[in-house]
Amino acid sequence: MIPVSVAPMMDRTDRHFRAFLRVISQRALLYTEMVTTGAVLHGDRDHLLGFSPGEHPVALQLGGDDPVALATCARIAEDFGYDEVNLNVGCPSDRVQKGRFGACLMRHPEVVAEAVAAMRAAVGLEITVKHRIGVDELDAYEDMERFVTTVAQAGCRRFTVHARKAWLSGLSPKENRTIPPLRYDDVYRLKRAHPALEIEINGGITTLDAVRDHLEHVDAVMIGRAAVDDPWLFHGVDPLLGHPSPTATREAAARAMIPYVDGLGNAGEPSHRVTRHMLNLFAGQPGARGWKRVLTERGREHGGAVIEAALAAMFARRPAVEVA
Repeated sequence: MIPVSVAPMMDRTDRHFRAFLRVISQRALLYTEMVTTGAVLHGDRDHLLGFSPGEHPVALQLGGDDPVALATCARIAEDFGYDEVNLNVGCPSDRVQKGRFGACLMRHPEVVAEAVAAMRAAVGLEITVKHRIGVDELDAYEDMERFVTTVAQAGCRRFTVHARKAWLSGLSPKENRTIPPLRYDDVYRLKRAHPALEIEINGGITTLDAVRDHLEHVDAVMIGRAAVDDPWLFHGVDPLLGHPSPTATREAAARAMIPYVDGLGNAGEPSHRVTRHMLNLFAGQPGARGWKRVLTERGREHGGAVIEAALAAMFARRPAVEVA
C-alpha cells in the first residue's frame, strides 16, 4: 500500500495537475477527479479518462450506485491502464445526492457492498472505497464500523476515511470540509478493530509532521486541499518514503513543466490549463506575487515561455543577496 496520496478533488486533480505533481513527487498515489458512471459510459472517454504513463500510480474515482454500470466502468478503467478504482461514498453535494451516490450511500452499506463485489468480479484492479465518519444522525463510531464491516465482506480491503461526518442538508460541500469536527481517534480505533484492513486517513492534514504522526496509527494518509494550497509540500513525501525527491528546488520543478506546457501549446491549448495548478508553487516565498501575476495575466498564451516570464518576474522582485 502506498502510504501517501493526493485526494480526488473536482476541478483540481485533472491530468495536468497530476503531471505537475509528478515533477515534485514520484511516489505519492494520485487520483482523478470524481467521474460519474454516466459520464464514462456516454461521454468522451479519452478526455475524461486519458492520462500519461508518467502519472502512475494513478487511481480512477467513480461516482455511482448501480453495480452493473460500475462494473462496466471498472473494466473500462482497467483497459485505460489505471492502477486502482475508488468508489466515492463521501461527497455530500446536492447533485451527487440526486444521483444517489456519494455520502448518502453510507446509509446503504449493502448497496456499496454489492457494487464492490460487482467491480471485483469484473476486473483484477484493486477496488477501494472513500467515505466519511458518518452522515447526518448516523454518525456514531458503531455506524461507521457497521458500514466498513459490511463492505469488507464484499472484498474491499482498503478504506479511505474522511475523518468528518457529512451533513446532507444545511451545509455546502465546502462547509462540509471544514465545519464538522475532525474525529481522528475514530479512524485510529477503526484500524485497531480491523488490523487486516488497510485504513487511510483524510481531512485537515496540511504538514509532513502530521503525516508522520498519523502513520503511527493508520496505514496511509490522504492529503487534500493542502496539495493545492502548497504543492511543494509533496517535495518531502518521497524522502519520507525512503526515496530521493525528483526535483531539488521549486525553480527546477517549474522549469521541468516547460516542455509539457510547450507540448500543450503545440496542440492548441492555452498554458493556463496547466499553470493554474502551479500558482501556489512558490507559496510564502519572496517574489511569489510576481510569479502568480504573470501566470494569471498571460495564461491565455501558448507555450512554456509563460513560465520563464513568471520566473523572471519573481526573481526580479526578490531582495538582492549580498556576496561577501
